[in-house]
Amino acid sequence: MPSPTPRIAVLADSDTRWKWGALTARRLAPQPSPAAPGITGYALRGRATPTARQLAEAGLGTPREVTGAQFLRAVREEAYDVVVLALVGGTVQALLHGLAALPTARRPVVVTGYVGVVYEKLADGLLLRHGADVVLANSPYDARRFRAVYEGVGADPSAVVEARLPFLGGAPHRPAPGRHTVVFAAQPSVPASRADRLYLLRRLAGHARLHPEREVVLKLRSRPGEHTTHIEELPYQKLARALPLPPNLRLVYGHMGAVLDRTDLLVTVSSTAALEALHRGVPTAVLTDLGVREALGNHHFIGSGLLTSWDRLDAGEEPVPDPAWLADQGVEPVGPAGPGGAHDLGGAHEGPVRDLGGAHEGPVRDLDAAFAEARRRVAELLERDALPPIAPYYTRTSAPGYLPGILARHRLDAAGTTAVPGGREARGVRRVLRDAARGVARGAYRHGVQHVAPVIRRLGEL
Repeated sequence: MPSPTPRIAVLADSDTRWKWGALTARRLAPQPSPAAPGITGYALRGRATPTARQLAEAGLGTPREVTGAQFLRAVREEAYDVVVLALVGGTVQALLHGLAALPTARRPVVVTGYVGVVYEKLADGLLLRHGADVVLANSPYDARRFRAVYEGVGADPSAVVEARLPFLGGAPHRPAPGRHTVVFAAQPSVPASRADRLYLLRRLAGHARLHPEREVVLKLRSRPGEHTTHIEELPYQKLARALPLPPNLRLVYGHMGAVLDRTDLLVTVSSTAALEALHRGVPTAVLTDLGVREALGNHHFIGSGLLTSWDRLDAGEEPVPDPAWLADQGVEPVGPAGPGGAHDLGGAHEGPVRDLGGAHEGPVRDLDAAFAEARRRVAELLERDALPPIAPYYTRTSAPGYLPGILARHRLDAAGTTAVPGGREARGVRRVLRDAARGVARGAYRHGVQHVAPVIRRLGEL
């Protein structure tokens, strides 16, 4: 039987997923607490492995960097009670097969889900996650869609459990006399083209010039050379160097919660930050300037009442969200708390860019109830004498042309086992040389994505 305080392992493959995974683990603990006893973090080695700065910004501890094989070995040796897989779908599928093949007396309860708005590859992502004991849905809307997909292909939908995004929270919107802070939440890959990103940057600067009394903030996702959940080929901070920016427009890094503490209008194309802002009662706008398109993800906000344009925002209009849409998206706005008490955006200067520092997780009490069913489900599974074998939807029989490639990318064979499951890790000089080579390779990859690839793409358009 597991201990009264379950030992939880979190494996994440990017900074955003680490934030989701670590906070989800806290919510799943029998008594949710920021102290998070019994939780161990692992970062999957890959192109998006978080940097030390990104981990510090999340403020949720420093996970150990591992390969998939090393994580499976850790699960076998440490005998974790619960494993939270905060990973892209294909990696979840590979790890499910890897966990199913582990020679352990008792396997862990496996939990997975999505870090934000699910607006693309719904069927693909869900079927790659099938086989986990718990597949968390962030809203009633997502729970219905998830179950419909599983039922539609004849897969068991019982693993779907409705919860909420674990990082919703924080203080309610606090209007302050004489303050009107407009924040544009940048996204790494939306929009993708240089022309579209320059358009948004120019409109943001234009809004700042039109309203010199307002503080206008461009909230950046990462520094050049860092990677997030999605690849950012054209960072806004690089594009901004070629443009004259008004003095009331600032570029900032940092935790979104700290930014939202003093945001009076959140503007985005389709960022999950919109849901964080709406939960706090912050006025929120989703842009239609580049169209309402699946490629942008803003189609997810159809019916929300939030769709608008820079022209309307320049004229002083602000969208009013639809209450029914908010409830279906798992967002329960908290009431305004009155003026005063806002946090300062200050931080260390880096040219025109500021860094807001570490994590800022506000009150968590409102999320405890939202995760009650998930906690109950995990507790019920832990109380069983034995868990059933992990049974992913994709097998060598159901997907013989798809599954082997997924497993091979993670160095697993057709049975889900690693080539050297018990192999010794490199030590001494060999380990130093290997880590140095890996760092050089990762840097070369990121340089290629953010410097070489855009040039080649522009040449191809000539």
